[in-house]
Amino acid sequence: MNWSGLESLVSGVNKYSTAFGRIWLSMVFVFRVLVFVVAAQRVWGDENKDFVCNTKQPGCTNVCYDHIFPISHIRLWALQLIFVTCPSLMVIAHVKYREGKDRKYVEVHQGSHLYANPGKKRGGLWWTYLLSLIFKAGFDSSFLYILYRIYHGYNLDRLSKCSLSPCPNTVDCFISRPTEKKIFMVFMVVTSAVCILMCILEMIYLIGKRISKMKNVRNENQRLVFADQHELTTMAPPRSQYRRVDPTLTESQLSLNKREKTKERQKTTVL
Repeated sequence: MNWSGLESLVSGVNKYSTAFGRIWLSMVFVFRVLVFVVAAQRVWGDENKDFVCNTKQPGCTNVCYDHIFPISHIRLWALQLIFVTCPSLMVIAHVKYREGKDRKYVEVHQGSHLYANPGKKRGGLWWTYLLSLIFKAGFDSSFLYILYRIYHGYNLDRLSKCSLSPCPNTVDCFISRPTEKKIFMVFMVVTSAVCILMCILEMIYLIGKRISKMKNVRNENQRLVFADQHELTTMAPPRSQYRRVDPTLTESQLSLNKREKTKERQKTTVL
């Protein structure tokens, strides 16, 4: 499978992601896809060839192998990576749809844009992005549960007993390099759990940011409504209309001041 093509396609969503989304994408392609392609496929490549049972009964080894390994780990992880990365394509498709819609709007309205930034997570794109996170976390959780149910835990036994027909009796079967395979299985499980955690944190971040923005908008609207309902009016005449009187002046001094002001007015009237 050409994983580089999928990586280049899904990496386009990186510019629309938050910090948690970029960490998730790095985890997927560095610690999961790269490890899967470089190491895991080689480690698990001999699981069928080197599976040995202590009997020469024809068909017994194949039946026991099918019972112990109902589905190959490699194929299960390949399906998991495909399902986990595909929801990111929803975001890319939605952004492309917005860009096309905006292009048609510009042609009709002569330069006026429908979206200031088609990749900004607002409106329907916000819901598409949140839905993609739910799908990614759900697919990872589902595959971890499937792996746990099929193999009864995240462990590989060195010795497995099988008594299925056409085996003559209970036979002992052995897989090759069980410790090394167990290490890779635990590593893939841990990285999947970390990716689930990143998705949950990103969902909490998006929802918290949305709630905070809605509260700010509501407070701003309430402030504007309050300002419209309580317009400022002139509650008192300006200070210049008031005459300051020094309380320390005596009555004779006050009367003298009044006479002087009256004389000045009379002079002004004569002139």
